Amino acid sequence: MILLLHRNSKEVVKVLVNDEEEYLKEGNLVKVFWECAARYPEEIIAWCDQDLKSGINTGTFPEIFHHDLIMASYAVKTRFFTDAIGYIDQLPFVNVCRKVHYGTWQMSADIGGIKGKTLLHFKDVFNQITNFEMLLNCVGKLGQQNGLFCYSEPGLVQYNDELHSFTSGIVEQDNELKINTYKEELLNKASTKELFSFVYSHYKTVRLFLLFWCFLKYEKKLPIFSFLGALFNPKFFQTEVDLSGVEIRSNRYSAIGKDIDVIIPSKGRREYLLQVLEDLKRQTHLPRKVIVVEQNQDPKSVTDLPELNAAEWPFKILHHFIHQTGACNARNIALKEVSADWIFFADDDNKMEKDLLENSLKEIKRLGADMLTFNYRQKNEKLTFDKVKQWGTFGAGNSLVSGKFASRIRFDMAFEYGYAEDMDYGMQLRQAGCDIVYHPNIEILHLKAPRGGFREIVELPWNREKPKPSPTLMVFMKKHYTSEQLKGYKTELYLRYYKKQEIKNPVKYIRQMNASWRSSEKWASKLLSKANNEFIRQSV
Repeated sequence: MILLLHRNSKEVVKVLVNDEEEYLKEGNLVKVFWECAARYPEEIIAWCDQDLKSGINTGTFPEIFHHDLIMASYAVKTRFFTDAIGYIDQLPFVNVCRKVHYGTWQMSADIGGIKGKTLLHFKDVFNQITNFEMLLNCVGKLGQQNGLFCYSEPGLVQYNDELHSFTSGIVEQDNELKINTYKEELLNKASTKELFSFVYSHYKTVRLFLLFWCFLKYEKKLPIFSFLGALFNPKFFQTEVDLSGVEIRSNRYSAIGKDIDVIIPSKGRREYLLQVLEDLKRQTHLPRKVIVVEQNQDPKSVTDLPELNAAEWPFKILHHFIHQTGACNARNIALKEVSADWIFFADDDNKMEKDLLENSLKEIKRLGADMLTFNYRQKNEKLTFDKVKQWGTFGAGNSLVSGKFASRIRFDMAFEYGYAEDMDYGMQLRQAGCDIVYHPNIEILHLKAPRGGFREIVELPWNREKPKPSPTLMVFMKKHYTSEQLKGYKTELYLRYYKKQEIKNPVKYIRQMNASWRSSEKWASKLLSKANNEFIRQSV
């Protein structure tokens, strides 16, 4: 490992090569960073603020950097961007849960590292950047889009008395995850000018205008010079960086558990579900157990699936026939039954190749991952993302998740009969320390059966009020967005929806949208209240 000790992210204090001091002629941190990557391509190029050297946990580096396509850092006392980045970015990578291993492109100069040869892939793109913290975040942002795995990693730090002025110590200890929790107060380093420049360079240009408007409306500031200056920066948005030459071969798993439980909620799709079971029956790696939750709201109805108990299957089938409909409830019933190493979240209208589960386990071991979300296209649908990468959402019908996470996380019943329950489940996984990884080359064909399944048309109590956004989406945002992300979403919603509706008078339009937004917040509050939530579900 090569360790760059720096002073305030500007000057190199010393360079340690395998704990032995080595001085370089050039003291500028960015130049030394690139030079070390070129001289030591097979080493981890680590950085650390000189005041934090006693807290760097070098013993965890082999575990954290378990393959060559990982970049990780941890903000002990400083982070680069303020929460204002949330005005234009509502993805989970912005609101970082610092208690756990968490996927994010946001990098801190406090403590971190990246493999030398991996870093060199970004030199031609970012060679003109002289600010070290800006460089780290640019590599993280563009790298994540191109398949670099980027993390906030508390395991990089070990607590000691010298760090007490920068941390609140061990606030709590999670015995299962074994992670120390540090205080949330961090010093932000990026100026408004740097924020605007970054947004212009790494997002669609329209996001720069959105950021300017949010500063004007919510910050009561007029950053006209930052806005205009940003337009002269280079554009990196959708720049391709080919990382395919960096082989991923994780050393995280010397062996991997191979038992798989499958959970399938279903309603009124007999033929489709039987086809799913036939596909599972043909798997080269058979699941251990398949849990089917069949729903029919008619209390006098009987099962449509007598074959589940009458026929012989090469795996155990647990069949629940219930008279309560809803995806969240059905999956939660199934999750109570799981006990395998891996849990396959499947839909009842999936079409799978026979080597799906076998290939999934191979890729999980290769990547050292805790889960995979598979490519889930309909027939003739164009492939949008073709790289293995960290994912901004979660597929509740096309994911394989480690049992240590899935067995203790449940779908929030506040989302029943609405949408965003899968996104919320993904956020719960992230906040427990499970990274969400998308794999384009492991594919499930989504047959998109006619409505039925576990998603039905119901008359929701808020339909007459026409809240906007939907109350369940508002619940998701209230749970997982920063204040800035919520304001950014609201601003963008108002702007996008204006051309889709009939009211063209801006004053009347804003008045109506404000009423719709308040209605959504009112119903979201009721959904978040367990007592009101139960009353609402019973009235559906």
